[in-house]
Amino acid sequence: MRDFEKFQPVIKWTGSKRSQAFAIIKEIPSFNTYFEPFLGGGSMMYAIAPQKGVCGDICSPLIDLWILIQKDYIKVYYEYGLRWNELQKNGHSYYYEIRNRFNKTKCPYDFLFLTRTCVNGLIRFNKKGEFNSSFHHTRNGINPERLKTILEKWSNKIQNVEFVNKNYYETTVEAKKDDFIYLDPPYFNTSGVYFGNIDFDNFINYLIDLNNRNIKWGLSYDGIRGENDFIANVPKEIYKRHLMIPSGLSGFNKVLNNKLEQVHESLYLNY
Repeated sequence: MRDFEKFQPVIKWTGSKRSQAFAIIKEIPSFNTYFEPFLGGGSMMYAIAPQKGVCGDICSPLIDLWILIQKDYIKVYYEYGLRWNELQKNGHSYYYEIRNRFNKTKCPYDFLFLTRTCVNGLIRFNKKGEFNSSFHHTRNGINPERLKTILEKWSNKIQNVEFVNKNYYETTVEAKKDDFIYLDPPYFNTSGVYFGNIDFDNFINYLIDLNNRNIKWGLSYDGIRGENDFIANVPKEIYKRHLMIPSGLSGFNKVLNNKLEQVHESLYLNY
């Protein structure tokens, strides 16, 4: 179940747990089925490589892309290569052409291209759910041949995962006592960045329900960035342990504010 190799992302996603994945895995108990209802870039899914998994997200082109990578990564490589080559010929105007098209059609192939060519790979959506990250002018995007190797590795890792385009409650509704749920929701202090947001009180009630069902869960959430404490007011009675997991420097804050700050994120465990 646990593979401690270093790995590259196939889908870049704001809030990726790639730098934290193996520190988090050390805290995860054995389980029957792995559930991850806020999938995003899927770093935990890759690192765990579950024998049986259910992973979901409300972002439909993201889930469509994961299914394509699972079923036919060569086709994904081919479609990315077509777009990448056009970008080299036509420059930044082609990026915005694809971005406009994606916001109308939600094509998963366009989505992958955008995530690999936008500024620092930092994916952002506006309030209408439209992709609005700008083009990274000083980078050409990952070379298709390099991406092909990464796609193959990820495709092999996720063959036992069922992907669903559902909200967090629906994704985990069939979870049982011997399963494990890893939760990485939009953080309380970063509204407006991720695709969609969740109601904090409803989410806490959801965690209470999981406790009542004797289901083990781990929650990654707001922590500390530099000298700033963003730790959320998660009720102490619903978890057993609160760990601080180092996640390196804040790339997002570097882009927005030109500041490099050390980040430690919260990991809450109900066992």
